[in-house]
Amino acid sequence: MISGQYRGYMNNSNKHESLNRTNGSAYIASFACVVPPFSADQAFSSDLVKTHYAPKLNARSLGLIRATFSHPGIRKRHFAVEDPACIMNESPDQKIARFTEKSIELASQAVRKALDQAGVRAQDVTCLVVNTCTGYICPGISTYLIERLDLPRNTRVYDLVGSGCGGAIPNLQVAESLLKTNGGVVVSVAVEICSSVFQMGDDLSLILSNALFGDGAAAAVLVNRPVGYELVASAGLYVPEQRETIRFVHKQGQLHNQLSTKLPDLVKKAASAVVNDLLSSQGLQTSDIKHWAFHTGGEKIINAVRDAIGVPEEQLRATRTILAQYGNMSSPTVWFVLEEILRNGIAAGEWCVMVAYGAGLSAHACLLRKT
Repeated sequence: MISGQYRGYMNNSNKHESLNRTNGSAYIASFACVVPPFSADQAFSSDLVKTHYAPKLNARSLGLIRATFSHPGIRKRHFAVEDPACIMNESPDQKIARFTEKSIELASQAVRKALDQAGVRAQDVTCLVVNTCTGYICPGISTYLIERLDLPRNTRVYDLVGSGCGGAIPNLQVAESLLKTNGGVVVSVAVEICSSVFQMGDDLSLILSNALFGDGAAAAVLVNRPVGYELVASAGLYVPEQRETIRFVHKQGQLHNQLSTKLPDLVKKAASAVVNDLLSSQGLQTSDIKHWAFHTGGEKIINAVRDAIGVPEEQLRATRTILAQYGNMSSPTVWFVLEEILRNGIAAGEWCVMVAYGAGLSAHACLLRKT
């Protein structure tokens, strides 16, 4: 179920440049997901926003806050704060300071947990790839992780920015390439402090964002021995002429999230094209895939992608669970969904497809097989 527009993108002469076949040489030995300790249900978050902004918002915006925050798809989210009220009053300098502190803290926790699960020492790490879209610091998060985790000072490190909610899979592609080139142990980290880009006004994009996003981090350990999940293939698609439908824009020196009501239709076309390309490269059909890890981009987007790809609703329980418990944490979210799938059990030899989408407009997919 691929539109003519998107079929054209995937069937041109450069089609196979978007595919990254690992030939069974890269494996995800372990992965770990972490969130900050503070969590708030949607009623608490709604009341907090209205308390601070009701005098500044029009009646329509207040009605949208009631509707969006009361949607049953999300019950609670986690935020990297000690006092949630601080989110409402932070200066730009305070936002980036909190982003810096909390992104390093959460990323460090995720990496330590993943290394422990894999039985790998920090001193054995050869490469580190970190992606984020909710803050920019120089030097990047990677250098702080070298110091915090006591990684080798000659670790090859790469900081990726601007990939948005889909960023974990391009990160994984870079990590897999580094593993093939350098061997050893490669760590892939996705971390977002979405609360550090909080903005509010009479703007549907901001209201939706404030009802949807939370904070979190995930890390994966890649090795070249058969353990965990075999990274079989991956694919990606960019539709840059649609970048205005989902992106951050700068206003008065601060990031404001911009979301279009057209997103469900646009994302489903891109995601279905990517999944079709991924599966056809391996001679597989949708029905061959027992486990699907969809990014929790919101209920309308999940439903649209589900229908476009033809995934049975019962195979999206993990995605629905993570949406309800954590909302959308941007790039690390797809790892949380995979963790929920693993918690429910994956048998050796079974296929799993991770699907993520976001800024660009972009969509990405990764084919895994349980060892």
